[in-house]
Amino acid sequence: MSATDLYGSTFAHRSLAEIAVTLPGATQVFRQRKLDFCCGGRISLAEAAIAKGLPLEDVAAELQAVAALGLPATLPEATEDLIGLIETRYHAVHRRELAELIRLARRVEAVHKTHPAAPHGLARHLETMAGELEEHMQKEEQILFPLMRRGGHPMIAQPIAVMLAEHDDHGEHLRELERLTLDFTAPDDACPTWRALYVGARKLAEDLVEHIHIENNVLFPRFTA
Repeated sequence: MSATDLYGSTFAHRSLAEIAVTLPGATQVFRQRKLDFCCGGRISLAEAAIAKGLPLEDVAAELQAVAALGLPATLPEATEDLIGLIETRYHAVHRRELAELIRLARRVEAVHKTHPAAPHGLARHLETMAGELEEHMQKEEQILFPLMRRGGHPMIAQPIAVMLAEHDDHGEHLRELERLTLDFTAPDDACPTWRALYVGARKLAEDLVEHIHIENNVLFPRFTA
């Protein structure tokens, strides 16, 4: 089933809040278009687009593009193609989504700071994750992946061992992310921004687990067997 089948035919009549909560990444589109998905999130996308004078088809197309990024990846056999998939489906998506999650977390922590379930420390933890992931991904993009694209290197086991150890660290960060978000469960009275934050955090966690799995169990063994 395509992303258009999943989302495109129903975007127009769904509320901004519903789209923000169910489609990770939608909040970035709404922010860029200055569409209020939080306090003003009860109206439909079509109504919001008319009120802002925006072409509905353009906004829907952007949302469809975001939805397509979440489709399961079919792993290619060629190492070059597999590395390309990791860089586009995971590295680029982590960078974009973490930046948005940090913004959402800061807003939720500020607006709902007196709420007993407020995720205090979540923005800081996401910033830590973003910094460590960025450093990790740059090591792969600048050192490890070029070696792999050239067919390997006698010393390639060393950088792979470093990446494996850092993957374990990422796993610890994911467990802390689950703790801070109460296993990605927003309270019943949470606003759409809060719910969107937790939906996006859950997707980040699932993507990162899948990303690590592909590298640890599919890509790296091609050079360490």
